[in-house]
Amino acid sequence: MSSKDPTWISDWNPEDPTFWETRGKVTARRNLIWSIVAEHIGFSVWLIWSIVATKLPAAGFHYTTDELFQLVAIPGLIGSLMRFPYTFAVTTFGGRNWTIFSAAVLLIPTIGLAYFVSQPDTPFWLMLLVASTAGLGGGNFASSMANISFFYPDRMKGWALGLNAAGGNIGVSSVQLLTPILMGLGLFNLYQATPVSGVFLQNAGLMWILPIIIAVFGAVFFMNNLTSAKSSFKDQLAIVKRKHTWIMSFIYIGTFGSFIGYSAAFPLLIKTQFPSVTIAIAFLGPLVGSLSRPFGGLLADKIGGAIITFWNFIVMAAATIGVIYFVGNKDFTGFLVMFLIIFVTTGIGNGSTYRMIPSIFREENLRKARGKGEAGRLAAIKTASIESGAAVGFIGAIGACGGYFIPSGFGKSIAVTGGPQLALVIYLGFYAICLAFTWWFYLRRSPAEAGATSLAEARI
Repeated sequence: MSSKDPTWISDWNPEDPTFWETRGKVTARRNLIWSIVAEHIGFSVWLIWSIVATKLPAAGFHYTTDELFQLVAIPGLIGSLMRFPYTFAVTTFGGRNWTIFSAAVLLIPTIGLAYFVSQPDTPFWLMLLVASTAGLGGGNFASSMANISFFYPDRMKGWALGLNAAGGNIGVSSVQLLTPILMGLGLFNLYQATPVSGVFLQNAGLMWILPIIIAVFGAVFFMNNLTSAKSSFKDQLAIVKRKHTWIMSFIYIGTFGSFIGYSAAFPLLIKTQFPSVTIAIAFLGPLVGSLSRPFGGLLADKIGGAIITFWNFIVMAAATIGVIYFVGNKDFTGFLVMFLIIFVTTGIGNGSTYRMIPSIFREENLRKARGKGEAGRLAAIKTASIESGAAVGFIGAIGACGGYFIPSGFGKSIAVTGGPQLALVIYLGFYAICLAFTWWFYLRRSPAEAGATSLAEARI
């Protein structure tokens, strides 16, 4: 530990088995636990509007269906943009320090929501602005994943990142399960708002204030910063020049982008396509997607991330065809089953793709260091750690764009054609491209490209 500041650890070496067993494992686990707590709340705040938007018409807000989908979509866009600065914040300010800040600022969207949903005369543009602040919760994922990637040895990154991500992802399910319940109870009524149709909309924001305070407290007293994770912005920005950063970003839109996009749109999609069905069932989608994510990482650790991702896209595409069929026939049971399969595949794909990232950067840097001796190998491993940490956040930022495009696409599809099928067909075509990219760059063994060959042989 640093003698000047006990919150900074200066001798972190998780790849050393002795260090890991005697000191590293316990510290890493403690930081992982509180990282999950903060990220869980971040995801919950990020997706608040997926439920709130469904209740606005009954509360006297006269917004169109397309506008409601925009309220659901805008936090996804802002969240994806916030992930870029959040990615580089960990190596600049420290993982513990940034977790404290990123958790505390979640008070802005929660308190803002609590006030404005009690004002039915709020114009759409202002409500859209309020909804956009929920995107602050989306940024947490990038900094959290980048931070945890430094704590664990390479052999355990798939499982650790999978747990961290799943703990955050399940916040989507939490908010969609708990919010409808608490909006029906007058437990919190800070603004003395009169409930409309028995719904206390402001509770959707107020319910998270205490958890946010707990997360800040936990980060202050139980998390650490790593000096080994310190890096200049220039060193991290090198990932922008790496082709695999962009390839994996594209693929990650197909996995995580689908998860967050469908999670945001699912309640409103159910309400518009199956009006007689309660939206309370919507939490099942993100729940199974979140729970399956660590297993995607675990399978990738054992079998290889690329092969899991490849077959995952095949199942995802098949399930999407099923959704198109059942929504057209107004068969809710079939629609729900197919969508739950999609959610499971988004979780598995999230875990497997995130396992691929550190492996790709490690193999690429080790390949460049061949013939440079042990010193060159150690330098390559350190560079790979810095680059993969930055890439994890950067790729997560681009992948999160699905949180905007999918709900927005559904809104436009319904406005133009009367149904969501057109949007689903477009998403299906995107999965086909992701499938082709995964095979071409990470499974194909071609002597024409040394990088592709080494990655395929390394079972990325």
